[in-house]
Amino acid sequence: MSDIPALPAAWDVWADGDDGRLVLAYRPDVFNADSFPAACLPTLYVTHGRRTRRPGRNPTDTTAADDWFVTFYLEPDVTVEDGRRFPDRDDALEYASELATRFAAGDLEYRSCYQVPRDRYLERLDDLTGRDDG
Repeated sequence: MSDIPALPAAWDVWADGDDGRLVLAYRPDVFNADSFPAACLPTLYVTHGRRTRRPGRNPTDTTAADDWFVTFYLEPDVTVEDGRRFPDRDDALEYASELATRFAAGDLEYRSCYQVPRDRYLERLDDLTGRDDG
């Protein structure tokens, strides 16, 4: 689909489905197991209906079926944004683009999303995103 707002160069469109679903990946060139662990690839999802972590499982909230959701994972179990709801795809895409831009610019606070401290990894991620905690 061609109505995706402009994204920072650090983000790639990984999937743009016919049903409107969109998956964005941050710097897959460095999250390749050599520089950064591949499992830690920051990923943004825009989905019609709430995205669940388990394939084949849908939520029981039927009102969510018509809405669009933005979910942002830093890792499979580390969520920055957990399914913010929007009435239409365009609004969801705008918000996803805003999150992508803020993250790439180092303007998105993500350290508090980690329950287990990973200082060394987070310092490297700060460097990659240009984030300055000092």
